[in-house]
Formats: sequence, structure tokens, C-alpha cells
Amino acid sequence: MKNKYSADITKNLVKKIAISTIIYTLIFIAMWIIASAYCHSVIWYPEDELYQFLKLIEQNVIIEFIVWLIGVIIIFFYHLRKTLSYIDSLVNASIKLVNDDEDYIKLPEELKAIEDRLNIVKKNAVNNLKLAIEEEKKKEDLIIYLAHDIRTPLTVMIGYLELLKDSKLEIKNKEKYLNITLEKAYRLETLIEELFEITKFNLNRIELIKEEINLNLMIEQIIDDFYPVLKEKNKKIELESKDKIVLKADSIKLARVFNNIIKNAIYYSVSDSNINIIIRSNNNYAYVDIISKGVIKEKDLNKIFEKFYRADKARNSVNGGSGLGLFIAKEIIKLHEGDILVKVVDDKTIFTVKLPLN
Repeated sequence: MKNKYSADITKNLVKKIAISTIIYTLIFIAMWIIASAYCHSVIWYPEDELYQFLKLIEQNVIIEFIVWLIGVIIIFFYHLRKTLSYIDSLVNASIKLVNDDEDYIKLPEELKAIEDRLNIVKKNAVNNLKLAIEEEKKKEDLIIYLAHDIRTPLTVMIGYLELLKDSKLEIKNKEKYLNITLEKAYRLETLIEELFEITKFNLNRIELIKEEINLNLMIEQIIDDFYPVLKEKNKKIELESKDKIVLKADSIKLARVFNNIIKNAIYYSVSDSNINIIIRSNNNYAYVDIISKGVIKEKDLNKIFEKFYRADKARNSVNGGSGLGLFIAKEIIKLHEGDILVKVVDDKTIFTVKLPLN
């Protein structure tokens, strides 16, 4: 496969030389026959120079061969020079390849296969450039959005801290203001983490450090971490473990995946509703279903795992993230050779995380 194009060019060169040589040989023979017939049809004088020249050629096979060979050499070098001129065409094509315009590359007919290949490469490069510019724009917009959002809780915190400096403030008001300040501090911490997430995202490749983990225990611990939020929102998580599952995985990154999905289920599910988590196994795979009440819109369902994508509800929510959470979660699961699926059934959204047991 690696020599395909050079082999095609060589084959084409040999073919053209062979065809040209055959045609030239036929013409040469025809000219020899015509010249011979002409010589015999005309009365010549022995001292005639043209007669002597033609007679010499007719009677000397070596001279005829040399004349024929000179023609063949000229044919060979003509086609070789034409083939070498393809290098100039390829150099010009390589220059066009790095241009960000959408003009197609044109090569000689003999290089049609290379032309098609280069046009595919250029099309992919232009598309990738557009995607990179679009993602960078989204990234910049999100950084601006989060930087602007940071001001709000910070301003509120400063305001309430100024009030708390007043020693004459009643105890009940102090407690109220402290709770508000703490809530805004948590919000500020989340926003700073999101901002850090965006700025570092493209700088590091995700690497896995696998170890043996108890999946059931991990999810139980993650659920416990959400107890204060669940209590505040009057929600519960009901865990159903059909199988005890132990697998080799990166515990930190896998915890991040489940933390993100469960957090989304808590914040974006219907008020005062329960979340069901089912752990099961089948055909050498472990499955974790996170089921919450509330339907994701179809337009969001198809894009929910895209980088920097944020649903309308996430944009308007005080808990709206950077749009990287589910994208990174899916990448982490892919590195574990698993998958994340999402579907809507009746009035419920179901995230299913699939992980290999071996």
C-alpha cells in the first residue's frame, strides 16, 4: 500500500513509452518501405548523393537500427521529463494543501488518485481548522461568562461581610447572613473550578492509573457526599445493587464520572423527586443506571456529550457548568473501553454507564 502511487506512476510511464515506441516503430517501418519503394521506382544516377545515402541506409542494418534507437531514446526522455514534471505539480499542490481556502487541488490526469487523496486531506484539514476556531470561540465565551459570573457571588459576599462587621447586628440576622455568605462562597468555589477546568483542558492528555476497585462501595461513597445537597433540595437517592462488582479502573477519574452524572441528576431533575441508581452486570460488562425524573429535550439529548455544550437550562441555572463535564466523562469511560448512553423513557432521563469487567 505504501508504494501504491509510485508503482502506478511507474506503470503509467512504462505503458506510455511502450505505446509510443510501438507507434514510432510502425511509422519507421512504413517510412522505410515507402523510401525503399521510392528508390526502386526512380531512375538514379550513380553519382547522385541522395541515391548513395538512401542506398547506404537500405544496405546497412546497423545504421537503420541506430536511427530507430535514437527515436526510441528521444521518446523515453520525453516521457521521463514529463513524469518528472509531476514533482513541480506536487510541490505546488503541497503549498495549496496548507492554505485555509476551500479551492480544490488540480493535478495532471496521471495523478488523479493522488489528487483525490490530497483533496480529502485538505477538506479534513479545513474542517478541523473550522472546528478548532469554533471551539476556541466557545472556550473564550465560556471564560468570559464564568469570569463575569464570579463577580456576582463575590459582590454579595463582600456586602454581607460588611454587614457582619456591625457588632450591633442581631444574632438571627448574623446567622442568616453567614449562611448566605457561605452559599455564595461555595458557588464561587464551583465557578473557579470550572474556570480552571476550561483553561487546563487542552494542556493535558487524560491518562489512566488502574487499580482494583469495588464499584458498589465507590458509588455509595459518592451518594454520601451529596447528602447535604439532597437534604437541601428534599431529594433522595435510592441505590439498588443487583450484583457486587469489582473491576480494574482509575478510581479517581471514574469517581469524577459518576459524581458529574449524579450531580446533574440532582440539579436538573424535578423538584422533590427521587433518583434511582441501579448497579448490575451482564455479559462481562458492568452497568450503572442513573434514573432521574425530568426529560431532556431532544435537541439537547443529541448534543449532550459534545465539548462545551450547555443546555438552555444549564445556562440559566446558578449551577450551570462549563459544558465540559459530560464530554470529559465520556472520554474517561471510552479510555476504560466502555460507553455512556442516555435516553428518555416516559417522564424519566436514564444515563447508563457501561464498563468492562476484565
